[in-house]
Amino acid sequence: MERESMEFDVVVVGGGPSGLTAAIRLKQINADLNVCVLEKGSEVGAHILSGAVIETRALAELFPDWKEREAPLLTPATDDRFMFLTESKAIRLMTPPQMNNHGNYIVSLGNFTRWLGSQAEALGVEIFAGFAAAEVLYNEDGSVKGVATGDMGIGKDGQPTHNHTPGVELWARQTIFAEGCRGSLTKTLFDRFDLRKDCEDQTYGIGIKELWEIDPAKHKAGTILHTVGWPLDSQTYGGSFLYHLENNQVAVGFVVGLDYANPHLSPFDEFQRFKTHPAIRPLFEGGRRVSYGARALSEGGFQSIPKLTFPGGVLVGDTAGFLNVPKIKGTHTAMKSAMVAAEAVAEALGHEGGANEVVTYPEHLKKSWVWSELHTVRNIRPSFHWGLWGGIAYSALETYVFRGKMPWTLHHQPDHLALKKASECPKIAYPKPDGVVSFDKLSSVFISSTNHEENQPAHLKLRDPAVPVAINLEHYDAPEQRYCPAGVYEIVRNDDGSNPRLQINAQNCLHCKTCDIKDPTQNINWVVPEGGGGPNYPNM
Repeated sequence: MERESMEFDVVVVGGGPSGLTAAIRLKQINADLNVCVLEKGSEVGAHILSGAVIETRALAELFPDWKEREAPLLTPATDDRFMFLTESKAIRLMTPPQMNNHGNYIVSLGNFTRWLGSQAEALGVEIFAGFAAAEVLYNEDGSVKGVATGDMGIGKDGQPTHNHTPGVELWARQTIFAEGCRGSLTKTLFDRFDLRKDCEDQTYGIGIKELWEIDPAKHKAGTILHTVGWPLDSQTYGGSFLYHLENNQVAVGFVVGLDYANPHLSPFDEFQRFKTHPAIRPLFEGGRRVSYGARALSEGGFQSIPKLTFPGGVLVGDTAGFLNVPKIKGTHTAMKSAMVAAEAVAEALGHEGGANEVVTYPEHLKKSWVWSELHTVRNIRPSFHWGLWGGIAYSALETYVFRGKMPWTLHHQPDHLALKKASECPKIAYPKPDGVVSFDKLSSVFISSTNHEENQPAHLKLRDPAVPVAINLEHYDAPEQRYCPAGVYEIVRNDDGSNPRLQINAQNCLHCKTCDIKDPTQNINWVVPEGGGGPNYPNM
């Protein structure tokens, strides 16, 4: 069956904050532009997960009347705390200035994204939710022509079923890629156009989050707590967040830098262990866990931003890596990058014939507050390669003495190269979940409402099926069993313990992309499943 095609002025791949902001800004500039947004989740916001504390700078530029439009920013930040944890104590530290949240709001980023979607549709943007962009299309001259959605109704054997529906081609004069962290199509663009030639390797963290309803007597709307230290050792980058939202809800999460060395480490279990700390546990006792999810985040910062344009398209948001790590915020920078890109694209399309490559986008971005904001903090995350105390000392020096004006830029290395052999690292004994404040992976995945059509090919592709046992199990004790926060990867054996093999439970996948990043031989390739699959996060 041949694929049908649809033509637009602009196709936006990804219905997150940056993609929707780009679409909104395009329509604000020129209401006659034909703009569509593709979103692989079952609805806008279904796959959105973040802490989240939002800085309103970009939002106010996009919609100066955002309060009158009833944007769901309901809980102003009121109290910032920063703690160092030992196994039994919590020691309050001075809050770094980048983490000062005065004037910011604690939000559900999923609900904020749903609101952005409604604003986009009111302007005439066409949003196609439940359709995953699976392929980049190219013109004969090599420029990007658009994207194609994945086929529906392909069985596990790779053959069409009776429900088969071919994908649709969406052609555009410009395609904006806003896929979020480690975008599956963006990876192919990096290779085809050599977009990472002049930048550092991107580095990542994994963020794992739960939403709780707690005892009203313990709830203090607007309270923000971040911690470092226990349960991680001083050589592993990471920490926690606790955000008190409205309605007696608390968002709690844990971030682990994916440059950790010990293959026995499990980010999920570190998070569960964190909640048992004597200064943390009482907040959740008597409460109810509402939802769970996980997502990778781009931590490379300024020096890891790739070339942002290529013939026929541009990159915006976290797919390009605009997260401000010291602030622990990326929504405002992602939205601003999208606004600058949309303005450059609209200008280019306004010329007769339109520009094939919108080179004015990075030129304008370098003059914006995003560029200076990220440049100022560029060395803080890589300084933690010297460990927790080395990173804190260097960050204080750069922040208070040099004020981000160091004449050098620290470097990154790919996260998967940081992993040591299992024989070189101590094993980690994690406590059994108590079912009160700590839980197992499968019960957690259940409350993420994750689902995939069972009879479809696994979207987690092995480049070499022999590697999981011959290399990962042999040398690293199969770390995919631990770095995956959803129990997707499992080493199974015969009853007598023989014949070890990797079982991929793709239906559990939260779309966090950690496996694509951390696999020591880069043997796992994450591609999109059928549209509409994956988590369905409520209020996350």
